[in-house]
Amino acid sequence: MKARGLSLDSVDAIVISGGPGSFTGLRIGAATAKGLGLALDKPLVNVPTVDALAYNLYGTEQLICPIMDARRQQVYTGLYTFEGDKFRVLCQEKAVGIDDIVREVNALKRPVIFLGDGVPVHRTFIEENIQVECRFAPPHLNAQRAGALAALGKIYFEEGRLETPDEHVPEYLRLSQAERELMERQKREAKEQ
Repeated sequence: MKARGLSLDSVDAIVISGGPGSFTGLRIGAATAKGLGLALDKPLVNVPTVDALAYNLYGTEQLICPIMDARRQQVYTGLYTFEGDKFRVLCQEKAVGIDDIVREVNALKRPVIFLGDGVPVHRTFIEENIQVECRFAPPHLNAQRAGALAALGKIYFEEGRLETPDEHVPEYLRLSQAERELMERQKREAKEQ
């Protein structure tokens, strides 16, 4: 802000990539955004990570399918499009099997662009199973970009999609490994009793 000659008073809101993503990264980002929001008495604008990733392809007429590798043959994904310059969410962020999202894309019968860190992991599966015209974004667009996050955050801010720092909770979309292991252990113990 100093380099741009801006004061903290000029900030309207804090834009945050709210998840999904790495559990540790989301917690650090949330703590930072919440701290700034509380200190400055400013609202937060929570932009889902896959929304921001899709926004990298601003203006394309094709269906956009970001895929983030969630391991275990799962991806964090959503489906998006642009109608002119309007960004449209066709399917909100979710954690699903790669086979599920490919089937969903095939059912829409529209040309699609895949992007994200899940592309190198799942590209072969996609190429073998996709039934519509398919492209893959170039590597420089496969990562979340701060500019795309900020641009989409501005749109969400103007739409009134605000939350207080106290209201913000990262969106993990699935349980952590520790939580899954605890549930499995509790199930085993329940069966033994």
